[in-house]
Parts: sequence; structure tokens; C-alpha cells
Amino acid sequence: MKTLQALRYAGLLEGISYLLLLGVAMPLKYLAGWPAAVTYVGWAHGLLFVVYLGLAGLAWWQLRWPLRRLIEAFFAALLPFGPFVWDRKVLREAEAELAIELVRA
Repeated sequence: MKTLQALRYAGLLEGISYLLLLGVAMPLKYLAGWPAAVTYVGWAHGLLFVVYLGLAGLAWWQLRWPLRRLIEAFFAALLPFGPFVWDRKVLREAEAELAIELVRA
């Protein structure tokens, strides 16, 4: 379950960095003539993107998720607000699966 929590935090940070890149850094580059904003925020976003996908792969492996869930994580990371929507979906499914396991035990 720690992997799922780490994935959720990474998704939150990755989603925020993407929104900052699109909503703050890009306008600063083109409207204020400050290209360094895209350089730094883009670098941070790229790093968080790789961490997010790595944790999604780890969760896929450890939690024995179907391949479809891993593919959904990848495509969610490509869309603004995608990681937030995917997080809600995954969290609900993971909670439901955990509740079923607790009832069986």
C-alpha cells in the first residue's frame, strides 16, 4: 500500500508541475520574455513525470494490476488534470479491492 500512496503523491506533484508549466511558465516565456521559467519548470516537470511513471510501473508490478491500468496512468500524465482524475479513479478502485479483501479475511 505504500507504493500506492507514493504513486498518489507523485501524481499530485506531477499534475501540479504540468499545470504550472502550461499556465505560468509558458506565458512567462512568451508574454514576459523570460524563457528560463520554462527551462526550470519544464525540467522539474520532466523529472516528476519520470518518477510518476516509474511508480506506476512499480504499482503495476507489486499490486498485480492489469496492463490497462498502467496504460491509463501513462495517458493520464499526458493530459492537464489527467493525474488528478486518474487518482480518484484508482483510489476508489483500490479502496474497493481492499474492502473486499478485508471482508474475505
